[in-house]
Amino acid sequence: MSGNSTYQPQSKVLQWFEKRLPIGGLIHSSFVAYPTPRNLNYWWTFGGILSFMLGVQIITGIVLAMHYTPHVDLAFKSVETIMRDVNYGWLLRYLHSNGASMFFIAVYIHIFRGMYYGSYKEPREVLWILGVIIYLLMMATGFLGYTLPWGQMSFWGATVITNFFSAIPGVGEAVVTWLWGGFAVGNPTLNRFYSLHYLLPFVIAGVVILHVWALHVSGQNNPAGIEPKSERDTVPFTPYATTKDSFFISVFCILFAWFVFYTPNFLGHADNYIPANPAVTPQHIVPEWYYLPFYAILRAIPDKLLGVLALFGSILILAFLPWLDTSRVKSARYRPLYKQFFWLFFAVCIGLGWLGAKPAEGIYVVLSRILTIYYFAHFIVILPLLGIFEKTKPLPNSISESVLGSKA
Repeated sequence: MSGNSTYQPQSKVLQWFEKRLPIGGLIHSSFVAYPTPRNLNYWWTFGGILSFMLGVQIITGIVLAMHYTPHVDLAFKSVETIMRDVNYGWLLRYLHSNGASMFFIAVYIHIFRGMYYGSYKEPREVLWILGVIIYLLMMATGFLGYTLPWGQMSFWGATVITNFFSAIPGVGEAVVTWLWGGFAVGNPTLNRFYSLHYLLPFVIAGVVILHVWALHVSGQNNPAGIEPKSERDTVPFTPYATTKDSFFISVFCILFAWFVFYTPNFLGHADNYIPANPAVTPQHIVPEWYYLPFYAILRAIPDKLLGVLALFGSILILAFLPWLDTSRVKSARYRPLYKQFFWLFFAVCIGLGWLGAKPAEGIYVVLSRILTIYYFAHFIVILPLLGIFEKTKPLPNSISESVLGSKA
């Protein structure tokens, strides 16, 4: 659904180049003339925010890699050297570490927005699945990056997470040995993680290109959840969407800057400022905050293999959402029952995040099991039944009508 390009370069040099490689026309049709639903709100700006944050992470990561030493005896010291001796090294590191949290804040809002407005439904199934793949790659990249400072939480987090793979029947131990590069977490492990952490952001960028491509083929969803029927339903991407995106990216950067300059360590863990010590186990091993809901699901299952399957299943089930939700109505605006269950599901995810930060004992385990059961029931039981029994509100005839009323 890219717009028809009317791009005509004025320069003869650009005209010559455009005839041989029409990049200008591609950019114009995709980001200038591209028809955008006229009723998009600020929840649709998080795609632009995510693209911006990916650029920040890649640029700061490349510069940090120039000063980092991936060796168990030198990694922690090299991070301290970056903080103290490299010009603006403290800023680069805080931009990168807090940028990861900002990235996940934006992606969670982006995902929940997609679920609320039904952006995973036909014809956007592939677009949604590519988004889930990006999310999985983000989680892997974030975990690998968390191990690089080689503090106490880095070392023990790497030990605990990699040990999960030993639950795979038959080949589990061999997989763990390969990940470690030996028989314990050590220097080969750190080198593997550093190499993969550097590589995966470029893989994410590649999948993001596919994601944007799929978006331009199927077109953007909108708060009404109905497809554009005429030119009155759309506006050009530039200046309407670009102005809105630019404004909200600026607002988001204020939040980002507040963390970087005022509370740069708020979202981290104090134990990671202690050098890794294989002989001393931290009292409470926890991952970064954006993994806590899945960590709670893992610990809620008493069996190690089933826990690992539940952990990965809780993420992969998102890829099947287009087929699990059987309703033909997309937007929660016109689905009163779904709207209530959506907010209940949102509260369950917040609850799992809170429980993931608590010790795996007593009432915390009981609550984790209850919320884990509901988490999976939402996808497997509630959504299919809602599509059958829910009485939806009447949809407007067009996007223009949803904005301007029946006189449009």
